Amino acid sequence: MPTPLDPRKKPTSVKIHVSNGTGVDITWADGHASHYEFAYLREECPCATCNDERGKKESFKTLAPGFASSPVLPMFKPKPRAHAATQVGNYAIQISFTDGHSTGIYSYDYLRSICPCAECAKAFRAATAR
Repeated sequence: MPTPLDPRKKPTSVKIHVSNGTGVDITWADGHASHYEFAYLREECPCATCNDERGKKESFKTLAPGFASSPVLPMFKPKPRAHAATQVGNYAIQISFTDGHSTGIYSYDYLRSICPCAECAKAFRAATAR
């Protein structure tokens, strides 16, 4: 039997601000409001390719803790922005970024669990880390 959705992870309002580039604003059923900048969402992309890359970086940090994971003089990379976004059914959004990446599908469940506020970090990320 499927696990019922946590009602706190159900959005009542979703606003995606592609044209002005300010990000995504979601109001949740429990009244909490979350704001996600596009650069943050690009960093937290849930697609398989991005998950693999994050896993490789974590493995490298574990194997070689004394080495920096970035070059000494990193090249400037522009902050990723969204150039399009679409709703996927009634459970997720998909964002096409200016760096050409568009395969991540951000479920509302996932978005609530990565909400950048301290309150959600304690409620959702601490629970999944156990």
